[in-house]
Amino acid sequence: MPVDDDVGSKPHKEKRAKEMGKQIRMVSPQRVQQDGRDRQLRVLMWGYLPASSPQRAPLLHPTQAPPPMNDQGWKSVCSGGCGFAMAISDGGKVNTWGSTGDLGQSYVTAGKHEERPEPFPLPSESPIIQAAAGWAHCAVVTDRGEVYTWGWRECVPASKLSTEANPKGLGSGSDREVYDAQLEERDGNEEGLFSRPLSLTDLVDPPDSALISSMDATLKNKCSNPSKGKASSPIEKLQGQSSKGLKAPGAGALVEKAGEEGLKKRRLAIEQSTSSESSTMASDENVSAPPCLVTLHPGVQIISVAAGGRHTLALSDKGQVWGWGYGGEGQLGLGTRIRTVSSPHPVPCFGSGSPYWQDIHTGTNKGINMVDVAFLPKVPGSHIKAVACGGRHSAALTDAGALLTFGWGLYGQCGQGSTDDEVSPCYVSSLGGLPVKAVAAGLWHTVCITESGDVYSFGGNQFGQLGTGSDQAELLPRLLDTPALENVHATSVSCGARHSAISTDTGRIFCWGWNKYGQLGQGDAVDRSSPVEVPLEGSCAREIACGWWHTLGLVVQST
Repeated sequence: MPVDDDVGSKPHKEKRAKEMGKQIRMVSPQRVQQDGRDRQLRVLMWGYLPASSPQRAPLLHPTQAPPPMNDQGWKSVCSGGCGFAMAISDGGKVNTWGSTGDLGQSYVTAGKHEERPEPFPLPSESPIIQAAAGWAHCAVVTDRGEVYTWGWRECVPASKLSTEANPKGLGSGSDREVYDAQLEERDGNEEGLFSRPLSLTDLVDPPDSALISSMDATLKNKCSNPSKGKASSPIEKLQGQSSKGLKAPGAGALVEKAGEEGLKKRRLAIEQSTSSESSTMASDENVSAPPCLVTLHPGVQIISVAAGGRHTLALSDKGQVWGWGYGGEGQLGLGTRIRTVSSPHPVPCFGSGSPYWQDIHTGTNKGINMVDVAFLPKVPGSHIKAVACGGRHSAALTDAGALLTFGWGLYGQCGQGSTDDEVSPCYVSSLGGLPVKAVAAGLWHTVCITESGDVYSFGGNQFGQLGTGSDQAELLPRLLDTPALENVHATSVSCGARHSAISTDTGRIFCWGWNKYGQLGQGDAVDRSSPVEVPLEGSCAREIACGWWHTLGLVVQST
């Protein structure tokens, strides 16, 4: 998209910031109360939220969540969370529920909040406007543009950890340095942090060894030959044609090998969890950090955050992206495989000729090996309007509707036609000419929606999470051309670990993918490789949000 000559001027930037802020307010959940019936917004939940049902049984059907405390209503539902749900109340409080206090370190993140939603205690009283949860960390944005984050210590910027937040009272001296060095050493070990019990790579199921064994058997059957499927090229769709999607040589073998390696690591994780359960629980205190304020450059106002497996992205009102946490596969987009980024750094999403680049990278990239901007391709647009985080990959949308991806690419989740990692934001050029308005990322896959309401997906597909009707991986975006979505205009999208969901302009919800815990809302535990509609019993969906093993819908009763 052409850029105006005065795009870099101060008046233009101020105007753009105001326009972005206005746009956010127009579509944000805070503005949803347009008439009396909007005060009857309800949250429906389905999937694995153990404290929300007797005997911790999965919720196979959409079930109404208890209302927030103090007779408040709901404003928004939040993506992410392993075994716990998040939603924001009318009063701007982030509420969590569904977790129990005895299920390991990933659940400590939510607090010991059980059946009833309870406000999560934060250092600030400012209303929360948006929130997200990763594997074992959370982040929220206040109406003042501040970000608070908590959970796994490696996901929380080290520069703002207080003395109380340090393990065993460690300060900033030699003891602190020794502890940090130990974390780095463990993180760099192939069988280190990722392979301890309840970690992202080794254990993507709730902590039940019998369930894990069942998953292993399923994964063995579904990881074979995932790259033989046909795909509809977005460019050919524009031309009214169809053909086979491009495939990288050897992709099937690579994906199959990855599945086998994952199985080996899961077995190791199970052995570790059964032999050292007490020591694992004791270490929770050492790896968890309480909520803290994220320090950004003066004047930076954040409007949204996204949380992945072990990394976080934040988007400012001026359309700049900041990232921190784990970046070993390039998911922070900094041009390197740096493992730990302990303070927020700007993510270079545009080339050196962009005023965006000149504005935010002057004097802000010291101390880190950034990508050589001369090699960055020209990307349509001038600023970023949305971000998403998957397990170990990320996505961003420009104001021109261009989709950028970066990070782990083994399953094709970067949509570049290969299984290579992308350490810098890379334009998904195969979607050229199709402006994208929304994107979401799961553990191994990515789903996006175009302005015309079409749905495209790519990446891992072992459980049907792409919705293509098969279990074949896709290395390029593939259109979901299925009868279920005929004449359906999708408006929003969300991804769980291995399932996906969209909501439509008519208030319908469709889900597909992994359904072991009822996260598709169909009343059973059968996986679906094609979209199926979720019965809402006379309600219309306003928002949809997937957790790792559950789904939330913000709905209003139809009239």
